[in-house]
Amino acid sequence: MPHVNQSVVKPLGAGDPSEVAGYRLVAKIGEGGMGAVYLTHSRGGQPVALKLIRREYAQDPDFRARFEAEVQAARRVSGYHIVPVVDHDLSGDEPWVATTYVPGLALDDALAFFGPLPLPTAFQLIGCTAHALDIVHAASVIHRDLKPSNILLGSQGPWVIDFGIARATDTTQLTRTGGFIGTPQYMSPEHALGQRVTPATDVFALGLIAAVVATGRHPYGDGSGLSIAAQIANTAQQPADLSGYPEALRPLLQACLAADPAARPTPAALAEWCRQLSGRQLRDFAGWLPAALGEEVARREHMARQIPTAAPPAAAPPAPAPVAPPTPTVLATRFAQASPPPADVIQAARAAQLALRSRRQRGLTPRALAGALVLSLLTGGGAYWALRNRTDHQAAQSRSTEDPSAFKVGAYNAVDFELSIPTANEAAHSWSMLVLFSLEGGGIALNDPNNTTAGEIGRTRNTLSFYTEFGKSTGTTVEECAAAATGSTLLPSHLTSDDLNGPKSPIAEGDVLCTLTPKGRLAMLKIEHIVKNQAESDEATPPAPTYKTKLTVFIPPSAKEG
Repeated sequence: MPHVNQSVVKPLGAGDPSEVAGYRLVAKIGEGGMGAVYLTHSRGGQPVALKLIRREYAQDPDFRARFEAEVQAARRVSGYHIVPVVDHDLSGDEPWVATTYVPGLALDDALAFFGPLPLPTAFQLIGCTAHALDIVHAASVIHRDLKPSNILLGSQGPWVIDFGIARATDTTQLTRTGGFIGTPQYMSPEHALGQRVTPATDVFALGLIAAVVATGRHPYGDGSGLSIAAQIANTAQQPADLSGYPEALRPLLQACLAADPAARPTPAALAEWCRQLSGRQLRDFAGWLPAALGEEVARREHMARQIPTAAPPAAAPPAPAPVAPPTPTVLATRFAQASPPPADVIQAARAAQLALRSRRQRGLTPRALAGALVLSLLTGGGAYWALRNRTDHQAAQSRSTEDPSAFKVGAYNAVDFELSIPTANEAAHSWSMLVLFSLEGGGIALNDPNNTTAGEIGRTRNTLSFYTEFGKSTGTTVEECAAAATGSTLLPSHLTSDDLNGPKSPIAEGDVLCTLTPKGRLAMLKIEHIVKNQAESDEATPPAPTYKTKLTVFIPPSAKEG
């Protein structure tokens, strides 16, 4: 029986840094073409994978600009089977990007050590990955480099990593080598020919992965990478020979590997196809992997839990209570920056009639007394709160420049804060979006609001993810909220439906959760009501509850109009 004789992570070497932008590195996860990946932890102790970009890329200003745009796009992507980007910084000599850490086994390693997967497992794997692509594409992001090493196997299914980031290196690589970015063995014909890349490119790559996962054989042979890329580029004249593949798999491969991108199935259609072929629900992961492979994945997950937690980021200040929020220069290393929501979320929210207007004077900061947004977090989507800001649409992508001295406990004023959705005549980029948390996981496609009934967007997600770090407050005063938001006892960044439905759920009715927003605002979220949801026929466990919340955002007096 094969055994993966390797550790989940490796100790830091003499040439490895010990700290990056306040993140204290504890181990090395791996190294790839764009740079090395390290294990670190957030202030709340959640594991984070930090990728340090190679200097040859960092020295290219064009790369920095493209990478910034791609990472900002990737940060809009959140959902089940997707490893989200949680932080990044391209301003220094060593650019870096951080994602949630998943201690899974890379698919290419799994195939090398354990061989091809049984067909039912292969279909479930491809179906879940197709579901992830559906979410990625809905956010106007194309992976471009989908391959076995960018899919991690976990006990709760596969996870897709590095989506959307390969594009940032396209022009840099073309300029230096005359070649192309991506992995030749998993390119689409249009990508290999240098033509326009669309979401269908990822479907072609997933078809190639399906063939390799199920049989260990690549449809275009076992030649060198460039040799295979040349054959892929010639697919219209000479399609891949699929005669040796299992009969149940062959129609799927023929569809995914069509030379014409328009002839390939959509990720949603492919996911449903695989669900039928697998003979089980895609989200049923009880014993989904072969025994030996499942044991190895469990071993890695267990080892990851034994890794000592890094000390809090060096840039984080001490947090006695009460305490003022940290200065804006610290926020960039501790909190995810805000990003605009996907267009499909805006569309679904509008369909659910959540368009409440924000009160403004002269198009700037609101002048109002204490107030709050009451928002029912319905099924299938995310909770997005928007601060209207027509004068500076880049505020969500930059550090706050407000006077740090303004952030003093006792000097806050609550402002009226209402959910507002851009109208048809307003560009989404003219808004500064603040994402506090969202519900993620399975559910109906949000880009089809006709599926909604009675204001519901879809079914409740199975994971609650916080995009900033929340602490539980002992009360609703500014002092109590500030102490909770900057304290050392924080909620986990991800809570599963089991966590939320269990008797020891960390979130209960009446709880007051506080956080510092990416712009340094103090935000208070009160859980007013919780509705437990019943499991559907295709779910092993009940989904996460539905939450009705009240949000209050405190803004320093210096940020308000006179």
